[in-house]
Amino acid sequence: MSAKIASRFIVLSSVGIGSYLLGSFVERRKIPESTACRRRASESIDYVNERGASNFIHEIVSKPGLPIFGTVSAASPFPAEQKSAVPVNVSRVGQIMKYGFPGLDNVRSYDDYVLSYDRRTRVAHWVFEHLTAESVKANDAVDRAKCDFKADDSVHPFFRSLNSDYKGSGFDRGHLAAAGNHRLHQQHCDQTFFLSNMAPQVGVGFNRDKWNHLERHVRKLTKQYQNVYCCTGPLYLPRKEADGKLYVKYQVIGNSNVAVPTHFYKVVVMESADHRLEMEAYVLPNQKIDDQTPLSMFQVPPETIERAAGLLFFDKIARSQLSRINGASSSSLAVEHLLLVRGVERWKNQSALRLPAK
Repeated sequence: MSAKIASRFIVLSSVGIGSYLLGSFVERRKIPESTACRRRASESIDYVNERGASNFIHEIVSKPGLPIFGTVSAASPFPAEQKSAVPVNVSRVGQIMKYGFPGLDNVRSYDDYVLSYDRRTRVAHWVFEHLTAESVKANDAVDRAKCDFKADDSVHPFFRSLNSDYKGSGFDRGHLAAAGNHRLHQQHCDQTFFLSNMAPQVGVGFNRDKWNHLERHVRKLTKQYQNVYCCTGPLYLPRKEADGKLYVKYQVIGNSNVAVPTHFYKVVVMESADHRLEMEAYVLPNQKIDDQTPLSMFQVPPETIERAAGLLFFDKIARSQLSRINGASSSSLAVEHLLLVRGVERWKNQSALRLPAK
């Protein structure tokens, strides 16, 4: 019995050793061929990085649609076979994002604003702007009437929103980065009409009225503050249904299934000439709003927006560095507590915020 087991063991061992030797021989034959392939590959274009003759990466290159940590993608189409990257105005991006990125998902830079695109909803996560008195003042050389709404070709066709999605939907193509904020050059204004910068908004009573009032208020801040930093985006907030449970529900429009946000937010930081910082935070429901309702009714603690959006706004600024938040002194713990309590109550009462009735 033991002899039979021993013979089987010898046979299996022989097969294993033979397979190993055969495999080693085959792999050694492949080495010259694979080396040649790698040499040819090193001479070809690396889509992400530029390589030197020694095959070492000598420069990290920012390529559209392929954000690298610490870089921002240029928002223009870039064929895979093209060798040089589309130039990115790194200096301007640094100015706009001086106080931090809210998130790093699909970040794209344009000439005068920065955007993070949500491929799933076909609406941006956030849009960031840096406003000054110079950038928002009237400019006869910039004509909004010359601008056309257009699909953003830098977004993959699978995830792109189209003008046809909005046609007949009953919603406006609402700007996130407002056209009126970008009046230095015609191209700056033109780029705010990319559909990646749009979201479906109720027209009368919201986009054309109360939301427009908020945009004008932000521009007006440049008369008082040297720099104004504005982050804008959508929210999809839960609402209590008849069964007492909370649900997140939102409409989609067009063949691209563009999401219709339930609310929109703006978080604004104002920087004075002496570097004093203040913050204002707003959330408005995507619905018709009474024109007499003051904007202050829509101010909320910035923390409530961060929790709802899954983003951190101006994370390079400690809250203690802000002299005022929504007009109240941030140094007062009592006021801060009141803001938080008010925020909690608004979340409980109406879809996370106490908002005017429809």
